[in-house]
Amino acid sequence: MFLDEFHSTDANRICITAEQASRFARQIAGDYNPIHDPCARRFCVPGDLLFALVLSRYGLSQHMTFYFCGMVGDRVALSFLEDESGTVSVVDENGKRYLSVKRSGWTIRDPSTVETFTRRYVAFSGRNFPHYLKPLLEEKGVMFNPRRPLVIYDSMGFSLENHDPCDLDLDFAGANLDVKGKRGEAHLEFRMSCNGHDVGIGSKKLVISGLQDYDAEKMDTFVTNFAQLKAANPCSA
Repeated sequence: MFLDEFHSTDANRICITAEQASRFARQIAGDYNPIHDPCARRFCVPGDLLFALVLSRYGLSQHMTFYFCGMVGDRVALSFLEDESGTVSVVDENGKRYLSVKRSGWTIRDPSTVETFTRRYVAFSGRNFPHYLKPLLEEKGVMFNPRRPLVIYDSMGFSLENHDPCDLDLDFAGANLDVKGKRGEAHLEFRMSCNGHDVGIGSKKLVISGLQDYDAEKMDTFVTNFAQLKAANPCSA
C-alpha cells in the first residue's frame, strides 16, 4: 500500500512522525504549507494524510464528510474507531478527537479505485495555494500574514453517483471566499468523472486566520519564495 511509508502501526494504533508527515505533504500532495515542516513551531500532520488513511481502511462511501477537529502533532498514537452508525473517529490515547467522518450509502472497496481517488483528491487539495486561494484573496482585497500564514483544513465532503470501480478523474469546479473581519472561509468545489461522465461532486472548506489588507508586492514575494521551495524539493508523485 502506498501509505505504508507514511505511518507505522503498533498495537492497533497508528503513529505518524513529523518526517513521515512532511514527506507525504511534499511527495504525494505537493503541499508546502510551512505548518507541515518538521521544524515548525506549530507543526501538524496534513489532514489529507488522515483522510487517506481513513479511505484505505474503510473504503470509499457514496456520501462522506470529513470534519477536522484538531491538529495532530509528531508521534501522536491514534486509534480509528467506528460506531454503530458507521461514523469513524480518529482519537488519541486520551480520547481527544482529531477527525470525525460521516458515511452513508454504498461503499467501494476496490483498492485500485480507492487509491486512484485518494491520490487525485490529495493532489487537488495540495494545490490550494497559490492556484485557488491567491485569486480569491486578491478579489476580496485581503491576505494572510506572510510571516505566519495560518490556513487550516476545516472539512471536506463529497457524493458519488456511480459505485462501479473505475479510474476516477477529479477537477476543480470553482471557489468562493467569505470574509468576516480577520477570518475567512474558503470553499473549493470539485467534480468527479469517469470515462468522461460526471459521477460526483465535492467541496473542501479552509479557514484563514489573521487576515490583513492585500499587498500585491508582499504576496508576489511570498508566491515567488513558495515556488522556489517547491522547485528545490520537487514532488515525486
